[in-house]
This record gives sequence, structure tokens and C-alpha cells, in this order.
Amino acid sequence: MKVTRLFEFIYHQKETFPLEKAFARKENGKWIYWSTDDMINQAMKLASGLIDMGLKPGDKIAISAYKNRPEWVIADLGSQMAGVINVPVYPTISPKEYEYILNDSEVQYAFVGADDLYDKMEKASPNVPSYKKTFTFDKQPGKPHWEEVWSEGNYDEVEKIKAGIKPEDLATIIYTSGTTGNPKGVMLNHINITHVVTATMDALNLEQGKPVLSFLPLCHIFERAVSYGFMFKCSSVHFTGTDNLGGESGDLQEVKPFFFSTVPRLLEKVYEKIYNKGLTLEGTKKKLFFWALDLTEDYTFGFKPSGLNGFKWKIADKLIFSKWREALGGNVKMIVTGAAPCPRKMAQVFSAAGIPIREGYGLTETSPTLSVNNIDNSKAMLGTVGPILPGVEIQIDRSEGDYNDDEGEILAYGPNVMMGYYNNPEANAKVFKDIDGKRWFRTGDIGKFVTNHAGTKCLKITDRKKELLKTSGGKYVAPAPIENKLKEDFLVEQVMVVGDKQKFVSALILPAHEALKNWCQENGVGSSDMTAVCNDAKVIAAFQKIIDDINPEFSHIEQIKKFKLLSCEWGPMKDDGTDAELTPTLKLKRRVIREKHKNEISEIYNV
Repeated sequence: MKVTRLFEFIYHQKETFPLEKAFARKENGKWIYWSTDDMINQAMKLASGLIDMGLKPGDKIAISAYKNRPEWVIADLGSQMAGVINVPVYPTISPKEYEYILNDSEVQYAFVGADDLYDKMEKASPNVPSYKKTFTFDKQPGKPHWEEVWSEGNYDEVEKIKAGIKPEDLATIIYTSGTTGNPKGVMLNHINITHVVTATMDALNLEQGKPVLSFLPLCHIFERAVSYGFMFKCSSVHFTGTDNLGGESGDLQEVKPFFFSTVPRLLEKVYEKIYNKGLTLEGTKKKLFFWALDLTEDYTFGFKPSGLNGFKWKIADKLIFSKWREALGGNVKMIVTGAAPCPRKMAQVFSAAGIPIREGYGLTETSPTLSVNNIDNSKAMLGTVGPILPGVEIQIDRSEGDYNDDEGEILAYGPNVMMGYYNNPEANAKVFKDIDGKRWFRTGDIGKFVTNHAGTKCLKITDRKKELLKTSGGKYVAPAPIENKLKEDFLVEQVMVVGDKQKFVSALILPAHEALKNWCQENGVGSSDMTAVCNDAKVIAAFQKIIDDINPEFSHIEQIKKFKLLSCEWGPMKDDGTDAELTPTLKLKRRVIREKHKNEISEIYNV
């Protein structure tokens, strides 16, 4: 069957390759499985129950959970079958964001996982006129359980609604944080996401019935699209968490997955463990380890060593790389990484070791994939995000910036581009650009096209147009609110938050010289040399306290983990001919500052 609506993916699985172990999660250390039929039957019961509660097509429900689980997928499918719009909510956002999202989308009910999520929803709900009730996936004393919603009395009505849903109808609203202001609700219809799923399947290495792992949050469009892909390819999905992946008793060893998706930060963590383990080796074992690691520097997609070099690679594979593969369960045929730029070295090292890493690129607004590296080496290239997805058009726009040769802002057009931002005409006006009668989406990323060894044109991301930071874990961070909060302290003159493509958020801080000199006199710091003062233990401790005081006001990913005090000054004019760090209106020139202080930033991240 041709899938054009999201709930049809599970029916496609039933028709093509029904599974007894379609989805699973752990409870008390044991896997609990849902079959293909279980997923359909429970989704139908929920859809019928939503109708019982008075919900009509176009009404909204929210879903939130700390860990992926089959119930999340069932709630998603069930709401779609009833024509109800699913609004996924990140579990870790602030109460104000909860309240804003629920209000803006006019959510009526929410289905939530364990821990404090029920309380979070209930705390936000008094200020949301449309909101009626919260249901929990887990049975908790005194709290409504989601099975209370299930019914079987409206199946005929559900079938009528399903039959009337069009591919171009709104399916979900996903809220994303911007650099300033409130989150924006990305409206995606059925065809937006189904196109991405069906168009990416040839690029991936998925086999019917084989086990896969899922641990990236389903509230993010990346893993959600992947979950539909698992249904489409009839994979046996095991939901887990990042805290239970590695080790002899971890889920990688127990499930032995053939595929999973991840973000670069998790690859970095695995690599760090491998590298640090190599450092603990001694004698010949240590030499062999780093000799094998050095071999990977020559690897590119399609690399085929021969002769003496081929013999070396066989030895490295048998003694070193095979152990890496075994640590991931021994069966991994492919890992797809997205949501943040993947360091070239990560894709190179793992792929060289027989663990193919393929990076894709996209945004929530593009459902999400615009391009992806193929498992076929002729359609992949290290250091790029791969060929453009079939049916999608990309234009490199050089009309509104000072770009390097062949670079420009990446514009996207195709069936996967969002309908627009919900209730936000101003944001829509900014993000779309009409060219030759087509409505192009402005990604805010800078890129260019390059050609691989087989002549395939691949997209390469070279920079970000917008100031929004994106950590290597795939989380967006708006630097300005953090910087402004820090500058409220009298000891802080200027600050720039850094952390794009890095593991965590840090800050470059310029102390207020006069204020700091006075503080030093009062606190027994004798030196008057600002460079020495910035390296004094008492002074560093004072600035650490400032950071410790403001960190709780931000989410975990936004909190500053490290900082560097700088004795220089930033200004809008320079007498030495170098670029000024500030604009005439005293805004930070981030690129200039990053370049001038690249050594200090490297020290922070130990690069």
C-alpha cells in the first residue's frame, strides 16, 4: 500500500510483515512487547475514547514523556485516527513554556509519562482556559490512567474520520525555541512527514524483523520520523534510555541492534571511552591500539585498501575494530546521526572500524530531512550531509550576505517544507522567500555543494546565519538571555556564550576592571595586573559563584559549565587595524570574537 497519511505506516506493517515484537520497552528489567496488532487495536481504542470525550478533528492533545515508550506511539497514532492534532512537549522545558505552548495550541488533554510530568501539566493548566485533564501512561494513585479513556463504541466513527483525512491535513504542531521570544509552533501535515520517511528509506540499512534501538526523544521530529521509518520497514523497535546503553548488561549487548539513530555528542562519548581505554593499555597492546587509530586517518567512504595496506587493515580489524563493533552489540549495520553537525572525525573513525556512520541534515520546519548520506558509498561523502532528498529542491542564495565563493544561505522547497508557524504570521513572513513563484524556506544555515568521488553532488554546511547555538547533543541554546543575565552583576563588563557544536555551553567573560580592582582590595587580592587577577583563584571562585547563582534560572543544557576570564577589552573601534569585537551599536561580533579567542575556547574544551 502507498502511505500518504501517518497512521497508515502501522497498517503498512500489518499488510507487509506483521510482527509479534513490533515495539518494546523495559519494565522491572524485562522487555514488554507490543505486536503490530496490539499497536493498531490500542490506537483504535484511544481514538474511540477521544471521540467519547467530545474531541473533534482539529482539536489538540499534548504528549510528554522522559523516555520513549510504545504508549507514546499509540497515543500519536490514536490521535491521528481521530483527526486530533498531537502537540508533543519536551519534558524538560520551563513551566512558563509549558503554559505558553498549551495556551497557544489550545490543548484540551495531555498524556504523560512518569515522574513529575503529571504535576507539571497540572501546575500549568489553571492558566490554560482550553485545558481539561491530564492522563498518565503509568498507573499512579489518585491520577487518571490513560486506559480510562479507551473505548470500543465509536469504531465506525473512527473509520469515517480516517477515510476523510487528507494527506495535506495538519497532523502535528511541534514547538521549537527561537533566539528570542516564545517558542514557535511548526505545523506539519501528513504529506510533509510521509514524504521524508518514504524518500529516505533507500538510503538506510534497515531489514524486516531485525531489532533496532530508539533512545532519542520522540518529541523531536528527527526520532519521530525515524519511528515511522521503523514501522514502514517493519523493524522491531526497542525503546531505551541513554543511561542504559553501554556495558556488559546494557541494552546494546542485550538487544544487539542492527540500526539506531543518534546525535553527535553520544558518538563523542563513545569515542572518548574508547580513546581513554586505549590510554590505559600498556606495551604492545597500546602501540597496536594507536597504530590502528592512525590508520583511520586515511579512510574515506568507498576506501578499499589493497596489498600490504590491505593486510594492515585486516590485522587492525581483527585485533582492534572488531572489539569496537562487539561493544555495540556486534550487529550494527548503520548509525544515522542528525540534529547537530557531526564532526568529520567521528564519522570517519567509526566507519573505518566497520560501523557505518551516515549524517543527515534538516530542521523541524522541513520534517526534518533535506539531505542524507546513503549507505551506498557512491552516494555519500565525509564532511558533508549528503545528497539532497528526492523530491526536494535546494537553492544556495547569495543575495543577502557577504559569503565566500560558492556559499550562501540554504533555501529549501519541496513536499516536506512545513505549512507554516501556528498563529505566527510575522515569523512566517520572515522565514519564507518567494522566488519565481515558489515559496522557499530560509534555513538560516550557510552551505555549498561539493562533488564526491563518484560524481554525486553533496551538500556541505559551512556556517550558521543565525546566532542560535546548537550543542553537539542537538540542543538549541539562545545565548543572549544568558549573557544579559550575567551582565547584571557588577563584576561583569562583557560576556559571550560559546558552545556551538560543542558538548556543553561555556562563556568568555570580560570583568569590569574598576569594579574588580575594588573587589580585589576588599578581598585581599594584591596584584594590580589584570592578567594576573584573571588567573587568581579567589577571583575565579567569585565569578564561579556568579554563574552558580544564575544557572538555576536556565534549563540544564543552557547552564554554563565552564568559563574563561579575559583581561582584554572589546570595543567598536580598533587602532591596531584588527577587526572590532563590537558593532557601532555595541552588539557582539561573534565570528570576530570566536576567531580572536580561539585559543581560549580551545582550552575550555581541551581541543
